[in-house]
Amino acid sequence: MSTKPISDRLKDLGIELPATASPAAAYVMAVTTGSTVFVSGHIAKENGKPWVGKLGLDIDTPSGKAAARSIAIDLMATLEAHLGSLDRVKRIVKVMGLVNSTDLFTEQHLVINGCSELLFEVFGEAGKHARSAFGVTQIPLGACVEIELIAEIE
Repeated sequence: MSTKPISDRLKDLGIELPATASPAAAYVMAVTTGSTVFVSGHIAKENGKPWVGKLGLDIDTPSGKAAARSIAIDLMATLEAHLGSLDRVKRIVKVMGLVNSTDLFTEQHLVINGCSELLFEVFGEAGKHARSAFGVTQIPLGACVEIELIAEIE
């Protein structure tokens, strides 16, 4: 990974991390065990409210990709709050994305690219990760996308 601090890379990209969300049910936002951090699923938000909709019905792939990118920003905010600094991230290990989509929608992988591509931009080689992308019939609060993340830390 580059020696440039992650905070500087975020500034270069014009990204300011938001305040972190509170859990919406009986869970915590992130858990560390050993050198691994598991970040709970984050739903897409637009103007601070759930980004509601279904891919293939009332949301197109580019909009879904933008929603996934916004989730990447929220995931990084949670990681930073949990770790104290994103510079502790050694590697993004895995991303799992759920896409609220119709039975005929088949571009879940392209939607989740919105998250993956931003993680690559921010963390460089350390941002390259394994990934799963699933189409589901519904996500909490009607959100269009939900993503969780696993990271290795130093």
